[in-house]
Amino acid sequence: METLLQQVVNGLVVGSVYALIALGYTMVYGILGLINFAHGDVLMVGALVALEAIELIQARWPDLGAIPTLLAGLGVATATCMALGYTIERTAYRRLRNAPRLAPLITAIGMSFLLQTVAMIVWGRNYHTFPQLVSTTPLEPVSGVFIT
Repeated sequence: METLLQQVVNGLVVGSVYALIALGYTMVYGILGLINFAHGDVLMVGALVALEAIELIQARWPDLGAIPTLLAGLGVATATCMALGYTIERTAYRRLRNAPRLAPLITAIGMSFLLQTVAMIVWGRNYHTFPQLVSTTPLEPVSGVFIT
């Protein structure tokens, strides 16, 4: 029974992540009318910008604390993603609103490749890890079931 409960919790956690991704694609498709293949790449740039901001804040103010540091990194990443999304929409997608359906699709794939390439040039191809700011101890709301 414990294993079943653990797997239900694991399924809910993974399903929640999938639901957030699907919600993002649905919102973009509803507004722009095209599948934005650069959606995940914009989030990647946001994560890398947040990492840079957190590292900068930790170097400048080492005694600030975990929560203010995370919130500042999140704020910088949010502003960057908003500006990047706005720029992509203005420069690449808006001009193709009345074009045949294939043109915006190819442009979206091209924006994805462009963002990936720029990210590799700026941040390199190696893995980056976030610093340990919050505890990774799993929660145990019910005995035997863990939420990591």
